[in-house]
Amino acid sequence: MISKTKSFRRAGALLLVGTVLGTSATQLCAQTAPTPAPTPAPPPAAPAPERTIRSIIVHGNQRLEPETIRAYANLTPGQTYTASTLDQALKDLYGTQLFADVTISGADTGDIVIAVRENPVINRIILEGNKRLKDDKIVPEIKLAPRQIFTRPAARADVDRILELYRRQGRFAARVEPKIVQLDQNRVDVVFEIYEGDLAKIRAINILGNTKFPDARLRKEMFSKAAGGVLGFMKSNDTYDPDRLAADQQKLRAFYLTEGYADFRVVSALAELTPDRRDFVITYVVEEGPRYKFGSVSVDSALRDLPNDRVKQILKIQPGTWFNAKEVEDAVTDVNAQAGNLGYAFADINPAYDRDPEKKLMNVTLKITETPRVYVERIDITGNTSTRDKVIRREFRLNEGDAFNALKLKRSQDRIQSLGYFQEKLEIKQIEGSAPDRVVLGLDVEEKPTGQLSLSGGYSSLEKFVIQLAVSQNNFLGKGQSLDASVNYSAYSKSIELGFADPYFLDKSILFGGQLYRRDYRSFNFVGNQRNTTYSQVSTGGGLRTGFPLTEYWTVGTRYNLVQDKISLDKSTFYTDPDGTGPLAPRCDPLKAGQYLCDEVGTRTTSLVGYSTAYDDTDGIHPTRGQRAVFSQDIAGLGGDVKYGRLRADATKYKSFGGFILSAHVEGGYIKAFQAAPGPNRDAIRLTDRFFGPQLRGFDIRGIGPRVQRIPYNADGTLATDQARIVDSLGGKTYYAGRLELEVPISSALRSAGLRPSAYVDAGSLWNITSPALTDALSICTAKAGKTVPTIIRHPGDPACSATDYDIAPGFKEFFLGNSAKPRLSVGIGVNWVSPFGPLRLDLAKALLKQKGDDTKLFQFNVGTQF
Repeated sequence: MISKTKSFRRAGALLLVGTVLGTSATQLCAQTAPTPAPTPAPPPAAPAPERTIRSIIVHGNQRLEPETIRAYANLTPGQTYTASTLDQALKDLYGTQLFADVTISGADTGDIVIAVRENPVINRIILEGNKRLKDDKIVPEIKLAPRQIFTRPAARADVDRILELYRRQGRFAARVEPKIVQLDQNRVDVVFEIYEGDLAKIRAINILGNTKFPDARLRKEMFSKAAGGVLGFMKSNDTYDPDRLAADQQKLRAFYLTEGYADFRVVSALAELTPDRRDFVITYVVEEGPRYKFGSVSVDSALRDLPNDRVKQILKIQPGTWFNAKEVEDAVTDVNAQAGNLGYAFADINPAYDRDPEKKLMNVTLKITETPRVYVERIDITGNTSTRDKVIRREFRLNEGDAFNALKLKRSQDRIQSLGYFQEKLEIKQIEGSAPDRVVLGLDVEEKPTGQLSLSGGYSSLEKFVIQLAVSQNNFLGKGQSLDASVNYSAYSKSIELGFADPYFLDKSILFGGQLYRRDYRSFNFVGNQRNTTYSQVSTGGGLRTGFPLTEYWTVGTRYNLVQDKISLDKSTFYTDPDGTGPLAPRCDPLKAGQYLCDEVGTRTTSLVGYSTAYDDTDGIHPTRGQRAVFSQDIAGLGGDVKYGRLRADATKYKSFGGFILSAHVEGGYIKAFQAAPGPNRDAIRLTDRFFGPQLRGFDIRGIGPRVQRIPYNADGTLATDQARIVDSLGGKTYYAGRLELEVPISSALRSAGLRPSAYVDAGSLWNITSPALTDALSICTAKAGKTVPTIIRHPGDPACSATDYDIAPGFKEFFLGNSAKPRLSVGIGVNWVSPFGPLRLDLAKALLKQKGDDTKLFQFNVGTQF
């Protein structure tokens, strides 16, 4: 056993030694074996063999010549080429955009074949489906055009341009599909099928971060409004507009700055398109910050003529009140205006702010940098081709060499604008002159046509159909003179007039004008609701007028008129025995016309002299500020048949605030006779010389004032108050009226459409004439044929007429009404609209106070047009 065990141990030791030796031998062999030779690198590729072009053949071309295509490919026979040369030729041909497909073959033989498929030529561009944007708006944006080459990339670019046009309109759901219609000779019609989609409305406006003001209050400050609401169909600012979004941020900041939040900022403004691409949801994130009060308000003025104390008198900022950036802007404007009035055209006025975050105070310093006083070096006027320079220069309140004055400059601009000869929003620019103390005033005008030849037609609730032919020239021969002639025709008035006026007669600030006319006016009354003609007034005459300014805003004018008036009644309607075949001469029958009308028949001449004085500092045709007042007096009696004095006055004050325009108007008139009445129950002032105004909305034309009402009798002797009656308006010698009207703000789109809505209160009265002779005839008894008995007017209490001798007709009773100074009052709403048919005025008014006999009217309108 022992020997056997030893044998095992000896064998294990030998095995271990063999293993170690085997490992060492292997390592030794690894160290002593020779290093194998490295693998040799492959030899460089041989350059592509150059070949020579033997020939070039072009296939597939229809319009282009083969030589042209070879020139585009930059390949010529005899030229050496490689594969890269042909590859570049392929790129060059595609780069011309003349080909839809190009292949080049024959590279292995040198016989090059260029096969092309030309892009088609555009025959015409067709737009389909566009209703909101007409062709003349889209076509200029399209780059493709007839006789050009059609390419798909160009068509895709045009699609993008069309979509951009619709996005600017707020139509983000618009789609455009380009299609081509293949024609012969490789021509195509390009059709853009347009689906316009609806306007992308603003579904909601969300505001985050506001704690001082509710969302609804902040939304009122924005231009943008959410869609919907009772009057949503009238909105024009409920569509998404990126520019309006930016403006809304400025509006929010301006609002907070006026409320004292000087650190306010809009952190973000995000407009998200809804998944259906129909609406937007706008979200504002704001940071309000603390509220500040005005701290110290100081002035640092370097202008000698505008010291600190004087500037402080101009400022309206009160320390301790809530900070308001608008007050600071107004202060800068006021000081700048004062500096301009002192001759500093280029005054540099800047407010400096110093916050005190701990005390929440905003200290303001108004810094005025020293600048020289400025004088007008010259006035340059350009653009006037027909208007003479002197017509414009005489409206300047500043002359060359004068000290600059901002107030006079603004007045000059207003006066030139009010001429009506030039474009809107005219501006006189201030340009630095040849020295720091010199300014050049530059005015570049764009003339408008001042001559008019118009044939107008229309319809009014008073005169039914109206026709007018007018020729006028407001800038006759470029001298600023006016010349006009007109012919008017309607159911109740006809006229022909000729007038001339020169506002600067003999180059002096004196107006001189004249007028000749003939007017035929037919008065009317009402039988129930039916309007009937009563008397006719034909006026033939003319007049001269002059005027001159007393101050910048105050003028005086004089006038003289000589007029012949003929008053007549229709004989077949209002006369007894109109044809003269009876025993009596034709005469006006008081039973038919009324004694008050019969007394007016005849011809009279009026010689009248008068004057007017007016003050007007309003700011335009549709004033928003200022006042206008006119006082006039006329005296009739320097010859002629009538003698009276007449006074009239009216005044209007305009004031604007927050987009509203408030106007207050008062007027009145009085006539005093200088001769005795021609008889009992007759007024010394004839019917045609009296006042028939004022026109109060809520009342019909001539709906207030003295009038005679004629009510027929029933057969039983009672008044037929439920039957049709005759009403004649007689006018008055005294009247007054007042109006308070508020024009409300509307959206810019409605305003640009010419709409100006308003609410108003009207009040006034017309009275003060002698009560006319009235008739009370219970019945009228007319002799039967063959009878010689006289006609009898049977009054209440008289015995009855014999039915065998007379034809008995029901009579009537006349009442004198409305001769009262008590006020009439109405309230209403109305709108002025410059419509496509001409200026239109609609009024809906309710009479609250009226007198017996007054004629009310709930709705009135007036419209005219030109064609």
